[in-house]
Amino acid sequence: MSRMSIEVMTTGERRAVTGLAGLYVLRMLGLFMVLPVLSIYSSDLEGATPALIGMAIGGYGLTQALLQIPFGFLSDKIGRKTVIVFGLLLFIAGSVVAAMSESIYGVIIGRCLQGSGAIASSVMALLSDLTREQMRMRAMAVVGISIGISFSVALVLGPIISQPFGLEGLFWFTAVLASMGLAVIWKWVPTPQRYDQHRDTGVQKGQLKKILKHPELLRLDFGIFILHLIMTATFVVIPLRMLELELLAQHHWMVYLPIMILSFLAMIPFIIVAEKKRKMKPIFIFAIILVAVSQLMMGSLTAESRSALFVFLFIYFMAFNLLEASLPSLVSKISPAGQKGAAMGVYSSSQFMGAFVGGAAGGWLYGAWGIDAVLIVCGVLALIWAVVVFPMATPKHLTSKAVSLPEHWSDDADGFVKRLLALPGVEEVVVIADEKAAYMKIDKAQFDDQALAAAIA
Repeated sequence: MSRMSIEVMTTGERRAVTGLAGLYVLRMLGLFMVLPVLSIYSSDLEGATPALIGMAIGGYGLTQALLQIPFGFLSDKIGRKTVIVFGLLLFIAGSVVAAMSESIYGVIIGRCLQGSGAIASSVMALLSDLTREQMRMRAMAVVGISIGISFSVALVLGPIISQPFGLEGLFWFTAVLASMGLAVIWKWVPTPQRYDQHRDTGVQKGQLKKILKHPELLRLDFGIFILHLIMTATFVVIPLRMLELELLAQHHWMVYLPIMILSFLAMIPFIIVAEKKRKMKPIFIFAIILVAVSQLMMGSLTAESRSALFVFLFIYFMAFNLLEASLPSLVSKISPAGQKGAAMGVYSSSQFMGAFVGGAAGGWLYGAWGIDAVLIVCGVLALIWAVVVFPMATPKHLTSKAVSLPEHWSDDADGFVKRLLALPGVEEVVVIADEKAAYMKIDKAQFDDQALAAAIA
């Protein structure tokens, strides 16, 4: 029975993982479904200009970036579910405001309200509260996969739903999705008995300064900022480029669907090589260069280059998916023991700030110099990113692991830490007495769970 309890999730854990992954999907669909259509349909709104349309596309990123960490702190004080419900209500309010707006300003306000429901850190903290340590990495992997899938599905659903119902109908649909999320969080996801501060999933006060001074983590924060800047700027102009190539808006999903499926499949071999063959850095840089090349080529297309656009969109999305999967993995590998939560908090804020800047700058560039200028600037930014990343130290293939402290560990605290450090594959140990936990950075290829159990005993 003890073996089964370690290897198999309990009923409560399965409900927590499926419920919170589903919640992520519902919310991310609502945020991303408007990306492929907003620049097309919002041109009819009162006061619409390219710069303001860009603000509407990326506006959610500003409030997400500013409120992500504060919401995480608040969930420690008043409870995860309370904060998540409040965030979903803000998202619903934003969707309704955008749906009822006849001006671009109302849509911008609605998008910013959508983003103000910054519940990602609270959801991950709740997931940690509801799962055992040995199940936590598996649970987070499921949630991570759900986020990637929701982005791809959103690009296909957006054009389909907006065709018969318009932009207004799309925002009403996102309000319905968020309302379904309320039912999921209250009726399906269990309520934890207590709220713990988990250093691998939450931001601890006093850690942010250390993370902001870590040069390798700063490179990754810069990277996710640029990646999402390019993504939102791309969606300011790519739907318009497809219209230029006489692809009707109602048919855009037929472009996105096969490209997203093929690009996802194409990135898998690169992920396997990066992890199994320990080639993370070269493949990471290769993906950044692919982003740069695809953007520069899409910015140089002629009016007859429909097939070329499809090819370079495929290359871009393959590289985007590869980087989107690699960056969190690198943050996990590089962040010091016991500081992964703070590292991911800064990383997430950088990601959403990039989305905001990309939408705002992309709209302004499009209005001033046209579609080609946006794509070429994005390509140049990707090249700058590659230069910034090139000196990065080759990351060790480490992962985080937390264990509960034995009852009498403090009788020989130094000896206990030395025993953990002496274990094969253990690179770093941080003991947090208040949490009754030890946080380790380990090489899974060398680590032995039985040796750990013996050391703790």
